[in-house]
Amino acid sequence: MRTYEAGRRRRRGWMAVALAGAVVAGGGAWAAVGWDSGGESAAREADPEALRTARAFLDHWAAGELGKAAALTDAPERAETTLRNFTVGLDIERPAFTAQRAAAPDGAGVTVSFAAKLPVSGLGTWQYQSALPLIRTTDNGGDGDNGGASGDNGSDNSDSGDSGATAGKAGGGANGWKVRWELALVHPKLSEEAKFRLVREDGAPEVVDRDGGKLTGADHPSVAQALGMGGGKPRGAVQLIDRQTDEVRGTEARFGGPQAAQGPVRTTIDARVQRAAERAMERHARGRNAGLVALRIADGEVVAVANSPAGGFNRAFLGTYAPGSTMKVITTAALLAKDAVKPTDVVDCPKYLTVGKQFHNVETSEIRGATFREDFIHSCNTAFVSLRDKLGNGELTEFSSTYFGIGQEWTTGVPSFDGEVPVPGDETEKSAALFGQGKLRANPLVMASATATAASGRFQQPLLIRAGGDQRRGDGPTTKKLPGDVVTELRKLMRDTVTDGTAKVLADLPGEIGAKTGTAEVTAEGPNNGWLVAYDDEIAIACVVEGAQHGSDSAGPVIHDVLEAVQ
Repeated sequence: MRTYEAGRRRRRGWMAVALAGAVVAGGGAWAAVGWDSGGESAAREADPEALRTARAFLDHWAAGELGKAAALTDAPERAETTLRNFTVGLDIERPAFTAQRAAAPDGAGVTVSFAAKLPVSGLGTWQYQSALPLIRTTDNGGDGDNGGASGDNGSDNSDSGDSGATAGKAGGGANGWKVRWELALVHPKLSEEAKFRLVREDGAPEVVDRDGGKLTGADHPSVAQALGMGGGKPRGAVQLIDRQTDEVRGTEARFGGPQAAQGPVRTTIDARVQRAAERAMERHARGRNAGLVALRIADGEVVAVANSPAGGFNRAFLGTYAPGSTMKVITTAALLAKDAVKPTDVVDCPKYLTVGKQFHNVETSEIRGATFREDFIHSCNTAFVSLRDKLGNGELTEFSSTYFGIGQEWTTGVPSFDGEVPVPGDETEKSAALFGQGKLRANPLVMASATATAASGRFQQPLLIRAGGDQRRGDGPTTKKLPGDVVTELRKLMRDTVTDGTAKVLADLPGEIGAKTGTAEVTAEGPNNGWLVAYDDEIAIACVVEGAQHGSDSAGPVIHDVLEAVQ
C-alpha cells in the first residue's frame, strides 16, 4: 500500500546518499505542537505538571530549539546531540507533533504518546507514532548517564559530535518532572544498534507489466501516477541501518517512488485490459473526474487502473467517496449471512422514509409491495433503511472488515486508501450507511475488491506491484470466507440487476456478468457521483464518475467498453 514506482530503465548510480542539509533552527518558522482532545482528556489521569513538561519538550523540538528541549531531559548533552543529528541530519524541516494520550501506570512515571509529522526537505512527510517517558525528579541538573550511543545517535550524518550550545545545566521540567532520555522516544526503532539514513535517488527504474512488457508514463499516464511516476517528483527514502555494518534493516519512509535496485519493477498490469480502460475512460468520462480499477477475482492482482484526467490525482486508489448503492452488495451479504432477509421476502419500497431525516430513492421512485430482490436490482434506498433493525450498530462495520477486508491495512505496493465503514453514531447514520451514504468512504480499488469478494466468496489482498525494491506483498488483512449460499444469492441478485434491473447497460455483453449500480449524493442540490461495479468470469471492475446523474449512464458505458474489449 505504501510505495511508488517509476518508468524508465535504471541508470547506474541512480541512488545517492544524501548529505546533511542546512536547516534553519529558529523559532517562529517552525511548526508548533498540536494537542488533540483525546490526548488532553486521557492526560487528566496523569499529573498535569508531567503533561506540561512533555508539551514543552515537543514545543521546543518543533520550534527548532533543541537545546531547550534537551534541557527538559535527564541527559541534556546526549539528548541535544541526538535531536540535532536526527533533525538536521535527515533534512527535517518544520516538524509537527500531536499528543494523543497520557498514562500513569504506576505512581513514579508518566508516558505521553504522540504522533510525529516530519517534512523531509524536498521529498515529503514522514509520519510515525512514539511516546515520551517522564519521571519525577528533584535533581534540576542533567546527569548525562541515560543517553544513547555517544556522538552517533539519530542519523547517518551524525559523526561530528558537535552538539551546539548545550543546555545540560539548565534544569528539568515543571515541578521536577523530566523526560527520561532514551533513543526510542525520538523514534521507536532508533537504538544503540540501529540508526537512520536519508537517501536521495536519481533516475528511474524500468517498469513492466505482468508479461514483461515495458510500461512508460507517456503511454500509460494513469499507471504512472499510481506508481508515483507522475510529475517528475523527487525520490528518496529514510532507511533504518545497522550502526556497525551499515546494512539496511528496513525502509521507514519512501518518497516519490519505490527503490528498484534489483532490476525492473514488476507490476500486475495486463496491457490489454489497461489499454481498454484508458480508451473507455477517455471516451466516456468527457473531461469529468473519474477513476477505475479492474482486478483478477482469483488473486486480487490489479490488471488496470485508469483516471480522468489521465495522470492527474489517483482517484482509483486514493479517492475517498461515498460508495452509494454499490455498498448494498456488502449490506445484502450481511443480511443474508444472518438469514435476516430472503430475496423473496416482501420489503416495501416507499418514496420516503424518515429516520431522523427524510430518506428517498433516486427521483423519488417507489415500488409498492416489492420483494427484496426487486429492492436490490432497482436499488431502493428506503427498503434498505427499513431493514436497519436487522443489523446491530457495529455489525456492518465488523462484517465489512471480517469478510471484505475493509478498514484493515492493505499492502498493494503503492499508496492506497483502503476504505472506511465506521460504526454509526445514531440511527440516522446507520440508516444512511446501509445504502452507502453517511460517513462511509471508498474508491474504485475498494469496490472492485468488494465485488471480487462477493463473486468468489473470498477476499484476496489487492496487489499492483508483484516485487521490486523493498516492497513485499505481506500477509495482508485477516478475513473469513463468505458462506456459500450467500455467494450464490449475491451472484443471482447481481446477475438479475444486469438482466432486469438498473445495470441493463451491460445486458448485451455475453457471459454471466453481474453488476450493481450506485448514485451517491454529494450535496443536497448538486450533481451526484455515478458508480458501477461488475464482474465476469475473470475480473471484477469498479468505476466512479463525478458530476453524474446516475451510475448506469456515467460509469456504465466505461465498464461496458472495458468488458467488451477483453472478452
